[in-house]
Amino acid sequence: MADAHPPPGHLGQQALESYLWGAANLLRGLIDAGDYKQYVFPLLFFKRLSDVWDEDYRNAFEETGDRGYAEATANDRFIIPPGAHWSDVRRAARDVGRTLRTAFRAIETANPERLVGVFGNAPWTDKAQMPDVTLKNLIEHFSKHTLSLAAVPEDELGNAYEYLVKQFADDSGHTAQEFYTNRTLVHLMTQMLRPRPGERIYDPTAGTGGMLISALAEAHRSGGDARTLGLYGQEIIGTTASIARMNLVLHGVEDFRIAVGNALSDPAFIERDRLMTFDVVLANPPYSIKTWNRDAWLDDPWGRNILGTPPQGRADYAFLQHILQSLDRKTGRCAILFPHGVLFRQEEAAMRRGLIERDLVECVLGLGPNLFYNSSMEACVVVCRTRKQPERRGRVLFIDAVRQIARERAQSFLTPEHQKRILTSYDAFTDEPGFAAVAPNDDVLANDGNLSILRYVPRIADADTDTQIGGDLREAWTDFDTGSEAFWSEIEDVVAMVERIDTASRADG
Repeated sequence: MADAHPPPGHLGQQALESYLWGAANLLRGLIDAGDYKQYVFPLLFFKRLSDVWDEDYRNAFEETGDRGYAEATANDRFIIPPGAHWSDVRRAARDVGRTLRTAFRAIETANPERLVGVFGNAPWTDKAQMPDVTLKNLIEHFSKHTLSLAAVPEDELGNAYEYLVKQFADDSGHTAQEFYTNRTLVHLMTQMLRPRPGERIYDPTAGTGGMLISALAEAHRSGGDARTLGLYGQEIIGTTASIARMNLVLHGVEDFRIAVGNALSDPAFIERDRLMTFDVVLANPPYSIKTWNRDAWLDDPWGRNILGTPPQGRADYAFLQHILQSLDRKTGRCAILFPHGVLFRQEEAAMRRGLIERDLVECVLGLGPNLFYNSSMEACVVVCRTRKQPERRGRVLFIDAVRQIARERAQSFLTPEHQKRILTSYDAFTDEPGFAAVAPNDDVLANDGNLSILRYVPRIADADTDTQIGGDLREAWTDFDTGSEAFWSEIEDVVAMVERIDTASRADG
């Protein structure tokens, strides 16, 4: 199976990204952009597995001259059965889709622990949608370069894979919010939780695995052995779960489990007849979903209704309680992206009071608009800990970072400077006028558990405020029905501006 020619030199990040995006361009106009991923990602993964197998085989053979030993060595990483290598499929003259599907199933069967279901279930044999000529063009495109570890190290291929995820999100519009979470925001969340080597990390709505990858990278940056992390995720969409598995493998992760299913109705990770617990949970649950089994939650077999039963029209607090019950009782900490409405909606007031009474909320971080694809809404990050540091107990930090945002080429993001300012405030856990405030739990309870950030961090008028009000108000109005507090925030700014003008007018006589 091994190729006779040696691997080429280092490909380079820009060339690699252009090469990968070129595969998607071959499908443009033939299928919906939202379907690119179910064809391009499996082919990329298949090519990588085959090229790394060849590399391991070649290195072992050059060392020993023993073909049997070389094949066994190559199979130590992943088993590629006879007839299921990239070169075998490349030689197929007809029924290419069937040949691909057969190879995929053979590899999954031979590697059940790590690769079960990893190639997804795209209709490879549907020649009306994916004729032989299109598949041959894709295979020849991917055959232009060798994706061995020598030519493309794991971190570079992982970065290019993330690039492709983002490009697909940009291109596919209607599926982007489920498919991609802003990476600069994910990076901030992982920095706030500081995952450490040896810990278990979990994402109950894992998507393509971006939050788990970010946790891995953060642990690596801290200087520890990131390979000792255990990464766990559950994803309701099978194709997306497959992409998450590929993502983790391409990043060199060995200890991971990605399950398919609904974390609310069918949690996948059980230990000794209880929910498995984790040191770190990162999540971006679907916002305010209405189609969930509220009746089952009334008598939840996993004891997740510790704060009560959320309203049928909004499952946000169901996800929150699932996450809280999934936290280790000593080391557990979580960062969850939510719409602002979870902070103040009256129908969830009793559950918020329960959160504060249990002293679980450590920080509420308000974010600027347009950080999410297909939505201009503002969001917030709620950070909880099962056991706070002594100096933080009985208190909540509120951070108003709505203006810590940059925008380029129609995309909003957090610059390293934005992330640093927010993280510095989080670490300091102290008042900063106009930006951060620490509120005792008793004060929050006196406000009926209302966690609306502007109740605790009044905004300070500056030279830019008056010129920004109109645009901010329009954006906030767009998001009014999502429960964002931004609309009322901007109304308050307008009222304050009018009062300042009136006061100045009176002073002038």
